[in-house]
Amino acid sequence: MSVPWLRSVGRASLCALCAALASCAIYHPKALPRHSTFATIAQLRAPRRTFGLPGLKPQPLDPAAGLTAVNIMQLAVAADPLLRAERARVGIARAQLFAAGLLPDPVLSGGLGKSPTRLGYSIGLMQDVRALVTLQAHRSAARARARQVDLQVLWQEWQVAERAQVLFIQARQEHALAQVLRPQRHLFGLLVQREQRAWVRGDVAAARAAAALAAWDGVQRRWRALKLAQNRTWHGLDALLGLPPGTRLALRGAAGVRPLSSSAVRAALVALPQRRPDLLALRAGYASGEQQLRAAILRQYPMLGLGVDYAHSADQGVRTVGFTIQLTLPLFNRNRGAIAVARATRAYLYRQYQARLDAALNGADQLVRTVRIMRQQLRVLDARVAHLQRSRAAADVSYRRGELTLAGYCTVLASLDAVRADAISLRAALQQARAALDMLLARPL
Repeated sequence: MSVPWLRSVGRASLCALCAALASCAIYHPKALPRHSTFATIAQLRAPRRTFGLPGLKPQPLDPAAGLTAVNIMQLAVAADPLLRAERARVGIARAQLFAAGLLPDPVLSGGLGKSPTRLGYSIGLMQDVRALVTLQAHRSAARARARQVDLQVLWQEWQVAERAQVLFIQARQEHALAQVLRPQRHLFGLLVQREQRAWVRGDVAAARAAAALAAWDGVQRRWRALKLAQNRTWHGLDALLGLPPGTRLALRGAAGVRPLSSSAVRAALVALPQRRPDLLALRAGYASGEQQLRAAILRQYPMLGLGVDYAHSADQGVRTVGFTIQLTLPLFNRNRGAIAVARATRAYLYRQYQARLDAALNGADQLVRTVRIMRQQLRVLDARVAHLQRSRAAADVSYRRGELTLAGYCTVLASLDAVRADAISLRAALQQARAALDMLLARPL
């Protein structure tokens, strides 16, 4: 029997196979970097992208004049090395989405047989049809998984922006504390020198000189703690901005954290499941789990494979054309293991979403109460600072007239500076709490 069309199909298949092999990907090795890629201050540029963060719009940069809180946040989101590495996950998810939409390649089989006088051969082409049954479910799962990765990266960008804002607040707070402690160190240094000389001359008791030295030690201890805190803060900023360790930037302006009313908090809590990227990412992950379970259930039914065969016998030279059907019988496995795993995964994702939502609501309530308590405490401290400033003005006059000793004058200044330092620290903590609340409620930056 002559089947010229089948020979044509065979030749076409061979040509297609050669073309497919010619277009195959080629492996190229890529070595890991050996050197750092830190940027310098002169290389800082305002990013052109907004990265999808609401409220964070690119602003012009002028490092010489000082960077604002918004500048620091946008640079951190654009340049943080760990965040840039996380964005590579988006490419993985896109590749997985592409792979989920591909059909399996057909299988080409062949064989040879020889009799004493003839050479026989057979050719077969088989296509797995079962992939068509689960194709849509796998595509939907991969699409939801890609959206989940996008939202996870967005939430990490949000956290990096909030972390940069907190570091900006800390840097400004520590600068203000240094402005308070620096003159205090100078004044107490003079006091210690004077009291030590007076004690050597026998003009004052040893207890008085020891008290001055103890006060000086206290100022020095706070100064050392401040220097360590500044070192941590600046290295944290350098790491977020991709700058060499030890780089110091000029900062200017306030943190720009806005107070929230009770009605705004309530409205944000109601809209939280539709706004916060991590909750939306968990919902996308749950949707992917649903589609994975659907695909697993579909694979329990009999699956079909279709093929065509052409054979030329070796003994009598008979040519035959036939069709092949492969049918998987669901007798023992029935894909029950994959179904059980998919169901357990869906249950885990459900609980994970519920736990994250509950934690978000609890955390928001805690921060709202924390902000309220800090505001009350700050009002008390501000009133105390105003009272001590009036006392200092009187002490300045008394000291210039000689009615107040240097030790007494230092005591008045130390009381004022201690309360001022507490107020500076509490105001910074209040700004940080408000920034954390904005992030938790997914409010525009």
